[in-house]
Amino acid sequence: MSNDILLYILIGIVAVFVVIVIAYLMLRKKMESSGIREIQRLRAGTEEKKFSMEILYQKLYVKYVKIPFIKRYLLKIRRRLEIINIDDEYLTRKQAAKILTNAILIIIPLTLAIILITNENTLLMVFLLVFEVFLADTLIGGMVDKIDNKLLKEQINFFSEIRHAYHEYNMVEEAIYQVAQDDEQVEMSRQAEKIYEVLISNDPEGELEKYYDIAPNAYLKEFAGVSYLTKEFGDRKVDGASLYLKNLNNITQEMQLEILKRDKLDYVFQSLSLISIVPILFMEPIKNWAVGQFSFTASFYEGRGGMIMQILILVMTFVCYLLTRKLKDNGSVNMDTKNTENPWQSKLYKNPIIKKFVDLFIPKQGTKEYRKLQQTMKEAATKDKMEWIYVNRILLCITVFIISVVVIMYLHHIVIQNVYTDPTTNYDIIRSDVRNR
Repeated sequence: MSNDILLYILIGIVAVFVVIVIAYLMLRKKMESSGIREIQRLRAGTEEKKFSMEILYQKLYVKYVKIPFIKRYLLKIRRRLEIINIDDEYLTRKQAAKILTNAILIIIPLTLAIILITNENTLLMVFLLVFEVFLADTLIGGMVDKIDNKLLKEQINFFSEIRHAYHEYNMVEEAIYQVAQDDEQVEMSRQAEKIYEVLISNDPEGELEKYYDIAPNAYLKEFAGVSYLTKEFGDRKVDGASLYLKNLNNITQEMQLEILKRDKLDYVFQSLSLISIVPILFMEPIKNWAVGQFSFTASFYEGRGGMIMQILILVMTFVCYLLTRKLKDNGSVNMDTKNTENPWQSKLYKNPIIKKFVDLFIPKQGTKEYRKLQQTMKEAATKDKMEWIYVNRILLCITVFIISVVVIMYLHHIVIQNVYTDPTTNYDIIRSDVRNR
């Protein structure tokens, strides 16, 4: 083979290689440009503006998790919202951060106002600041209850649509699937999708038991249970009507009564929790007015008797506030946000010294006291262990004892100070015209 032929072959191979490379580059460029255009088309209308509350709440959530005291409230809110927003981490974070932010925006100005108004009365300031902790729970609980009430109202519409879909498909799982595609009622759609997954799973009975543990209210538990029984054993006709639809009607009526009850409780107890603290807000103004008008009342307010009366008013107001909150409980499912697997009582009880001390107070097994306490725990359906209950009792006893000693010492100090510093009171409460008669 001559050198010319080899040269021509090499030139041909190089030419083919160059053509392939050029074709590859052109095709790649075309594919990339079309892909970019497709991505731009998909992103059109979905990009957030420079400032977005959605993004702000997501960033605030990350910040709140890093703050120890605020983290406790954030996780408490999150545990309740996780039940409603099944598998939606984005919405759960957004709602948790929004609720906590609104509570902080109310609590911070209120704290500053309390400090400015009660800066001369340390006792009242401390009580009001401690009271704010319970007020924060009230605000946060109320905001979460609104979301829970919204879900309950969505269930009314959901069951109405289920009835129509069941007439059309005559299959429980298909009816639930079709109604679950509704994007207008997001919270209820997630619950419906979860129930649908339970019904079509390989082990529906086991999955149903798991759903019972995470269902946000008893009505969804009833609906899931009725749907499972109907799917497994079929529907029956009772008085010419579907038994499944009759059960749906009964659940719907119960929900309507529950909604009416909650609305009535919200109306009756509207702002009543805040009104219950009004007496302690007027303690300082009334004291200043009395001292300004009648100088002899200063010895009473600055003495032991006045201090005891103030403490009694604060304690009674605090008890009234707790009772009002208890009465206002609208019956919504408040999920237990405590760590029931390893709470702080369990960690404390694991300490050998503390364990020996607590065991001294726990009644022995087989005794009458032990059986009575065990029966009481069963009736209360508590998840706490007996050891945890006695840890709480002992700590409460110690706390009350310390507070009582501090209060008694403080009152004794006030009496001593009055003996040394209180000048002789110079006032005449008898009117001069009466004295001259």
